[in-house]
Amino acid sequence: MIHMSQVKVPVDKILEECPLELVRHGIIGPLEQNLVKKAAAGMLRLPQEKIKDIKIERKSIDARKKQQIHYTYKVLLACAGEEKIVNRYGKNDVKWVPGDIAVPSGLESCHAVAAAADKKERTVVAGFGPAGIFAALELAKAGFAPIVLERGLDVKERQKVVDAFWQGGKLNTECNVQFGEGGAGTFSDGKLNTLVKDPSGANQKILRTFVEFGAPSEILYLQKPHIGTDRLKDVVCAMRKEIISLGGEIWFGARLEDIVVENGVLRQVLFKRNGKEQEIICKNLVLATGHSARDTFYSLHRAGILMEQKSFAVGIRVEHPQEMIGKNQYGVYYTKLPAADYKVTYQTSGGRGVYSFCMCPGGYVVNASSEEGRLAVNGMSYYDRDGVNANSAVVVTVSPEDFGGTDVLAGIEFQRRYERAAYLQAGGKIPVQLFGDFQKNLPSSSLGGVVPQIKGEYALGNVREILPKFIGDSIAEGIQAFGKRIRGYDREDAVLSGIESRTSSPVRILRDESFQANIRGVYPCGEGAGYAGGIMSAAMDGLRVADAIIALKN
Repeated sequence: MIHMSQVKVPVDKILEECPLELVRHGIIGPLEQNLVKKAAAGMLRLPQEKIKDIKIERKSIDARKKQQIHYTYKVLLACAGEEKIVNRYGKNDVKWVPGDIAVPSGLESCHAVAAAADKKERTVVAGFGPAGIFAALELAKAGFAPIVLERGLDVKERQKVVDAFWQGGKLNTECNVQFGEGGAGTFSDGKLNTLVKDPSGANQKILRTFVEFGAPSEILYLQKPHIGTDRLKDVVCAMRKEIISLGGEIWFGARLEDIVVENGVLRQVLFKRNGKEQEIICKNLVLATGHSARDTFYSLHRAGILMEQKSFAVGIRVEHPQEMIGKNQYGVYYTKLPAADYKVTYQTSGGRGVYSFCMCPGGYVVNASSEEGRLAVNGMSYYDRDGVNANSAVVVTVSPEDFGGTDVLAGIEFQRRYERAAYLQAGGKIPVQLFGDFQKNLPSSSLGGVVPQIKGEYALGNVREILPKFIGDSIAEGIQAFGKRIRGYDREDAVLSGIESRTSSPVRILRDESFQANIRGVYPCGEGAGYAGGIMSAAMDGLRVADAIIALKN
């Protein structure tokens, strides 16, 4: 088997021979695969027909030179005389490894016969976001028949509640953009890239699982895969049904209230469901509640769970025309290639780091509030990413030195303070401001050429006024610097909205090498516990915690 990491095909060639609809979504069809095969054969000075089999493992775009944009592929191929061909090639971007090209079997263990669960001492998973879903699925496959407590509703009902809120209705503090089936990631771009090192192969396992449950297959090889909020809803629904078919139970409208501990060991979980206080004997509790479950942090702290303060980031959402971002990234090809994204970072003159976060090509800014009298925003894209604006968070790191005090939950109160300011700024609507006015610290009175694409009500105001001074100053300086890398990024009519405060958890719940907290049987997990930063890393942490619980039983 020959590994090749730098097989290049010009975009011109792809656009000339492949269906535009496939190209726009990064999907590799037979014609593109043939072009890759031809390019690989050319590199190896080999007749194309000599290649018996080829598998594309990764596809990325190189747009550094606008007139020479090309796709780069990482491939495996099989042919006669492989070792001799690699030795003749003589470069380190190609290597030979004995063996055949393996075809992933997807959910090979998912439908295994489950062992009988101990009905007296159930494993409970609190939270049904990425960490909770993958932990519950893994536990269900191993015969644990987990009970999942999710304070929000199932995807279908959750969508109705969120839509009603975005249309001016009352916020439901138990079911919203933060709480409900799929977690906060359900109303997002559905990004599946991660910087987490993955020697165990969990990353590919998660991607294959998503595909088995309905996600687009191109996520298996795209360098920056995404599902989109519209398709992600169907995927998490299908995963829920699989967990139930394997003996698990999903209890919606069930909020974790407290835990009962005896001699440092978990004994019971207390929760509220349908307005009634309930309890369940519990041997293992997977804490996958997400970073917005602030009331849960407080109850766990009172119960004696050890936590520590953690840095996070705070800032705004900025909107530009997607056309502007596309032209900057791809030049004349921007209408034919996938919606362009970006990632920018900058260190201010005062030493503060400013960076883009959760960039949503062709997406929408959304009202992501979850507490009465407080307002937070996030970004969301559909699978097609065909909205007229691009949006991204532009955020500044906030450390314990910034929010001060010895209270382990001081970061939560820091977030709440400025979310309250955001709420008051526009009477509960999302405050928006043009960047030119943001620089002057003046409220905006009219829009320019960029029309906000926002899910939820918004009103013109002074976004800078709701931010701590060091964050507002850093963002102003950072956006000006980004304008030197992306033409027009610092345009005066770019639309800013705020506040983006839920980038990551403000606390870390301490756990040891067995993944348990100081109270035995409690397993802090995922983004809320401070061990992940996105869908993929949260899902990977869910798998790790589930495997730790399974290993103890075995």
